[in-house]
Amino acid sequence: MRFLMMWYPDQPGAERPPDPEYMERMDRFVAAEMEAGVLLATGGLLPTSMGGATITARGGKFMVTDGPFTESKEMIAGFAIINVASLDEAVEAARRFTGIAGEGECGIRQIIGGPDNL
Repeated sequence: MRFLMMWYPDQPGAERPPDPEYMERMDRFVAAEMEAGVLLATGGLLPTSMGGATITARGGKFMVTDGPFTESKEMIAGFAIINVASLDEAVEAARRFTGIAGEGECGIRQIIGGPDNL
């Protein structure tokens, strides 16, 4: 089963680039998880104040709203797509990740569709 993990950090300066030691630990973690076949894709996300858009579809019409967006107390700082056998394994993967990433929340959602979720 594939799951999307979204990272919401607690630290207020999370939009700043991380220090080199943190990046080295995270790079080792990512390499190990990819080698194990758990991690399929990952990436960090810029804060909405640095660009992005919201697409609204209503009544057959589309509206594009450019950032910056209204202030939010939450920031999705990154994501990962993982491939594990169960939600319990996804939770364990999130525990390993947060052990490096620090304090915050990691949302987990199962991905539907595709060859393993027909």
